[in-house]
Amino acid sequence: MSAATLPAAEATLAERTRSVLARAVSLTVTTNGLRYDLVGMHTVDARGRVRLHLPAAHVACAPRGALAALVEFTDVAPVAVRDRVRARVTLSGWLTRPGHETATDHVDLRLDTARATLATGEATVKVGLDELVLARPDPLAVDEGSLLTHLADAHQDAVTRLTRLADPWLLHGAVRVLPVAVDRYGITLRCEYARNQRDLHLPFPSPVHDATQAGEQIRLLLTAARTCPGHRHLPAR
Repeated sequence: MSAATLPAAEATLAERTRSVLARAVSLTVTTNGLRYDLVGMHTVDARGRVRLHLPAAHVACAPRGALAALVEFTDVAPVAVRDRVRARVTLSGWLTRPGHETATDHVDLRLDTARATLATGEATVKVGLDELVLARPDPLAVDEGSLLTHLADAHQDAVTRLTRLADPWLLHGAVRVLPVAVDRYGITLRCEYARNQRDLHLPFPSPVHDATQAGEQIRLLLTAARTCPGHRHLPAR
């Protein structure tokens, strides 16, 4: 049995949702029939609660009471693979302005979440709010982008070597393989073919707690790959 077919631990739905929230730098807010794309104007606290930090002029006319809103986060792969959208998190609830504001150029709005969903290529599922509060993002969530882009840009030979851990039939007809995701449980490679693609998950020998440990686990996978039969050369890009 290859490493790619071994049973592997997986993050819970709530943990996956929290990971998307942790690494997101932008979001889309829909309220009062209007849609806003915001970049660098939100924070997520340790309990997964979202706050918008907007210029006062943007919310000068907003009511003092709760305002129904839909907040959407799109999780995009940091490496330029096909179908880069990996997941979407949608939070619906009410935006509330603080009761006591100081005279500043910005206003904080708190999202009181009533419903959360996680959409992936497989399905759209509801995420329990209690589980969402208790969950923690993956320890690699914030560092994932730099890890994957470094691997793709500087170590494509290592990516190709990792494919030796897969069953050979998975690589038949593949024209390109790139890293598409990494979390504490392992690394996922995207095998692109002429007309479609397939994701290949390689579990780490043991879960990691930070980016340094991820590098060590990838080196262990590469060591294991040296004992596996080689595949034909795959184009890097």
